[in-house]
Amino acid sequence: MAKEKLNFEDEQVRHDFRHTSSHILAQAVKKLWPEAKLAIGPAIENGFYYDFDLDYKFSEADFLKIQKEMKKIISANNKLERFELPRTEAIQFMADKDELYKVELIQDLPEDVAISFYKQGDFVDLCAGPHMESTGQIKAIKLMSVAGAYWRGDEKKKMLQRIYGTSFPSQEELDAYVARLEEAKLRDHRKIGKEMDLFAIFEEGPGFPFFMPKGMVIRNELESFWRTEHTKRGYDEIKTPLILSESLWHTSGHWDHYQNNMYFTKIDEGDFAIKPMNCPGAMLAYKRKMYSYRDFPMRIGELGQVHRHELSGALHGLMRVRTFTQDDAHIFMLPEQVKEEIIGVIDFIDFVYNIFGFKYHIELSTKPEDAMGTDEEWEIATSALKEAMDAKGLPYVVNEGDGAFYGPKLDFHLEDSIGRTWQCGTIQIDSQMPQRFDLTYIGSDGEKHRPIMIHRVIFGSIERFIGILIEHFAGKFPLWIAPVQVKLLTVTEKFSDYAVQVEKQLKEAGLRVEIDIRNEKIGYKLREARNERVSYICVIGEREAESGTLTVRSSKEGELGEMSVEAFTASLIEEIKEKRC
Repeated sequence: MAKEKLNFEDEQVRHDFRHTSSHILAQAVKKLWPEAKLAIGPAIENGFYYDFDLDYKFSEADFLKIQKEMKKIISANNKLERFELPRTEAIQFMADKDELYKVELIQDLPEDVAISFYKQGDFVDLCAGPHMESTGQIKAIKLMSVAGAYWRGDEKKKMLQRIYGTSFPSQEELDAYVARLEEAKLRDHRKIGKEMDLFAIFEEGPGFPFFMPKGMVIRNELESFWRTEHTKRGYDEIKTPLILSESLWHTSGHWDHYQNNMYFTKIDEGDFAIKPMNCPGAMLAYKRKMYSYRDFPMRIGELGQVHRHELSGALHGLMRVRTFTQDDAHIFMLPEQVKEEIIGVIDFIDFVYNIFGFKYHIELSTKPEDAMGTDEEWEIATSALKEAMDAKGLPYVVNEGDGAFYGPKLDFHLEDSIGRTWQCGTIQIDSQMPQRFDLTYIGSDGEKHRPIMIHRVIFGSIERFIGILIEHFAGKFPLWIAPVQVKLLTVTEKFSDYAVQVEKQLKEAGLRVEIDIRNEKIGYKLREARNERVSYICVIGEREAESGTLTVRSSKEGELGEMSVEAFTASLIEEIKEKRC
C-alpha cells in the first residue's frame, strides 16, 4: 500500500520534516569530522540549521561532500527512534560522547522534564522532537550557507559554525525554491536602489537611510496618495515632536516594556527620549480639549518619524532601519462604534493593497505574557476584532501571545510577486493608553467616559514599504510612482531641438521626463535607460522628427511602436489616473 503523500502546507509537517533534515546534517558532519561537537539544530522558516564546534573551518566548498553523505543517510532509510533516560544517566550518556554542549543543555532543563533522545542508525542526538518516521522520507535537500553564531546567542560565549540548509518532499519543489531565491537576489532592493540611485546608507549613519532625489519622488507620491485617501475617509492630520520628556514614556508603559529599544538624551538637565512610537504624542494632542460623544469617531493620522535601537547585525537596507516613518493613525470612538471602525480600516487597507496588486492574509495576535490590563479587557478587545473579521467574512490565523503589550491586533501580511510575505498593516485595539493618560469625553448622560482607541498603520513603515515595492516590481514601478516616467533618446545630436520640444510638452502635462541628447550610440543609450528601469523610453530619429511622433518602448510591455506625442501623453495621463500596476 502506497504511503500517504505529505501535506507540506501543514506547518507541523514542515517543521518535523526540516527538523529531521537537521539531524541528517548533524549525522553527516559527525561521520566526516568525528571530532565535531554538536550544539543545536532546529527547523526554521524555509529550512533548518545546525551549529557545530570544530577547529576545521567549513566553506561552501565542503557542501557537496556533506550533501553526498546526507544522501547516503537518506538512502539508508533509518527509523527515528525516541527513547528517554533519567537525568543523571542522560548527562553521563552525553559526557561519554564528549558532547559538552548537550550536557549543558540537559543541566539547564527543569528537573521534571523527561530527557529524550532520537536515534537514527548509529547516530543519537538529544532532542525533544517530533520528527519524521524515517530518514528516507526526506527526498530533496540542499545546504545553503555557513555563518558564525555565538553559543546560545551570547557574544561572551564561543563562536560556533552554523550551516544552513533547506529540504523539500521533491526535487521539483526544491528547484523552484532555489529559483525563487535567485530571483530574490536579482530583486534585492539594496542592489536596485543603488542602480536607480533611490537611497543610500552611509557608514556615518548605520541604519539611518538617506533618500536621493529619485527616491524622494516615490516617497512623496506615496505620502500624497496617503493624505488624499485619508482626507476622503474623514481623517485629520497632526505632527508630533521627535523628542519628548522621559516621564511621558513612563505614563505610556513604554518605559517598562520598550526602553531597551529607545534612545535617550538630556535637555536643560531634564531627561528626554526620542520617540520610538507616535501614540503618546497623539494622547497629548487629544488631551488638549474636552470632547463630546458627538465628536466621535475621531480619526487622527500622522506620518510620524520614529527611532528604534536595532542591533547592527539586524540592519538590512530599508527593511530594518533605526529610523523610519510610520503612517500612523489613532481613532477614538464610542464602544458601540468599534466594530464599524475596524471594518472601515480593513476596507481601507484592502483598497491600498489592491492598488499595488498585493495579495495578503491576516493574523489575529492575542494577549502576550507582558500585557497591561485585565483578562476581561483583553477578551472584549479580542472579541471585537473577531466580530469585525467575521462580519467581513475574512479568514484569519490566530497567533497566540503575539499581541502588543497594550492590546490585541490584526496583522496584514502581504504576498509579493515571487511569493514572499511581509508584515505591513496592523490594527490594534487599545483600552490601556486612554486609561493611563486619563482620556475622557462627555457622554449623552452628561458624565465623563473613557474612549476606546484603535492604533493602525497601512504601509507600516514608509521606508520598508518602498523596499518591498522595489523588490515586488523589480524596480519597474507603476507609472504613477515611477521616478522617471519618460526618457527621450536622440539617435544623433541633430534631433535635439525636437527632443527638447517634446520634453517641454510632456513636462507641461505633468510628466516626469529626462532627455538624453548626448553624442553616444543609440544602442548604448537604450541599454543605459533600460538599466535605469525607466517606464517609457522614446527614440527620436529622422522619421520621428519629420512626422512629429515618438517610437515608444515600455519597460513592462516591450515595443509599442510609433505614436503621436498627443496620443502618447494622453495614454500616460490615463495610466497615472487609474494607478495601473
